[in-house]
Amino acid sequence: MNCQECGIRPATLHFTKIVNGQKTEYRLCDVCAREKGELISGPNNAFSIHNLLSGLLSYDPLSAGNKAVERPIRCESCGLTYAQFSQSGRFGCSDCYKAFETRLEPLFKRVHGNTEHGGKIPKRAGATISKKRRLQELKQLLARKIEREEFEEAAQIRDRIRELEQQMDRS
Repeated sequence: MNCQECGIRPATLHFTKIVNGQKTEYRLCDVCAREKGELISGPNNAFSIHNLLSGLLSYDPLSAGNKAVERPIRCESCGLTYAQFSQSGRFGCSDCYKAFETRLEPLFKRVHGNTEHGGKIPKRAGATISKKRRLQELKQLLARKIEREEFEEAAQIRDRIRELEQQMDRS
């Protein structure tokens, strides 16, 4: 397939942009991509996922507009600070996820739209996974109903949870 911009050279790069739910796909050659500013890799302009993450971390919604001086967040295990992490885009150890959790949650929501993975369910284990997800949803709904003091509806949900748990025990 030829480049959609020049129509001469073969398209070597495929971009998909999603803006406000509108999906646009581009197939460009290296030359046109550089001219349009779409090319982000090359010998003089190396790019890695760590650079991308570092760029995303440069906006910190928790400290934006906050002029108070605060103690830097630091991982107790490896000593990495959140500032160092946001510069490099790399964690120092597996405990950094927990140490920086308050800052990562808004980032994940901004990037992914959610903080929990809701991917595809494999066919073999699909029934069990679907039941577990449904059980988790019902437990969250039950907690909300109790919090709002909607006890009659909460009792119905509790009964559905028990039924589902019994089904899972028999499986």
